[in-house]
Amino acid sequence: MDLPPLNTAPVADREALLEFVEALDDQAPRIERDVARLKAAPGDREAIADIFRAVHNIKGDAAMCKVDLAVAIAHPIETTLARLRGGEIVFSEVLAEAVLLAVDRLELAAATLANGKSLDPLRLPALVGGLERLAHADASAIDHEAGALIEGVTSFRASATLSNLRGRAAAPEKSVPSPAADDLRFFRELALRFESRSALFKGRTSRLLRLARETNQVAGTLVDPLQLEAAVCLHDVGMMFLPESAWLKVGHLTDGEMRELRAHPDLAHGLLSRMKGWDAAAEIVVQHHEQPDGSGYPRGLVAAAICPGAKLLAIIDAFESIMLKHIHRGRNRSVLRAIAEVNACERQFAPEWIAPFNLVIRRAIET
Repeated sequence: MDLPPLNTAPVADREALLEFVEALDDQAPRIERDVARLKAAPGDREAIADIFRAVHNIKGDAAMCKVDLAVAIAHPIETTLARLRGGEIVFSEVLAEAVLLAVDRLELAAATLANGKSLDPLRLPALVGGLERLAHADASAIDHEAGALIEGVTSFRASATLSNLRGRAAAPEKSVPSPAADDLRFFRELALRFESRSALFKGRTSRLLRLARETNQVAGTLVDPLQLEAAVCLHDVGMMFLPESAWLKVGHLTDGEMRELRAHPDLAHGLLSRMKGWDAAAEIVVQHHEQPDGSGYPRGLVAAAICPGAKLLAIIDAFESIMLKHIHRGRNRSVLRAIAEVNACERQFAPEWIAPFNLVIRRAIET
């Protein structure tokens, strides 16, 4: 099929684009749930038919709404699923991961178009090219092409799995001189209280601490480790002062709920800034939702004004959120799909921290 210009996709009708985004929000969760069904029972013909039908509907919606980019992504997925439905190829974990990654990238591309941002970081030519090769590959080469697609889009090998990373705890703590040790114990206790408010948060602090420590070390320890640990423990504790209906909500937030949540960095900063010796941690906490282009919050700071620790925390916090953000679909995202989204959104993060973070993730999931 003739492909549209993948990195400069024009928006012919913004209202139609928003209608497509809304329809995609309905279809994508069904695909994710049905792929989970298929993983549990690879011979489930009904699940295969349901996934095919959902992708077919996405393609139809995209054509009707004149979102040519979405048609270009959905069409080869549909072709591959038609072959799977017809028994020409067989289901595998790597094929499932390739399909889910493609649907993730389709959602991200549609949202990026709707927000008027650049598509360049999404690697859409690599995605669509890989999908076309997958759709027409010999049956014996399907897993190879699915793996090549994943690596082409994410730069990570397809063997990476969820369990390789999420089961790992933070490294044992080194001895810390008092009174800092007493403060850190208090901070960890507050973090555990935060975790206890939802089963989704179990082990969250430990995961974030490990990623923060290792990324900081790879980068040459640019941030004081004790200040970084305090910030990791307390950066979201301010949410506990907000209505639970907002910060424990699963799914899309209203504009009002988002405004409420944007108060949490200041609330946590208020706690740390009143404690002697934790000024650097307080600065990290209040800035961890700032973005290099000035579009972050609460101050709208630009890159040069954001401290290194906040830039690091922004990446690992976003990674954790991406891992969990589709939990209402009945399944955590895999590490591959989460790291692919972080890198696709790299312009909202400090580039000097992306490479060290990627290296830490690569070590965790490819060894």
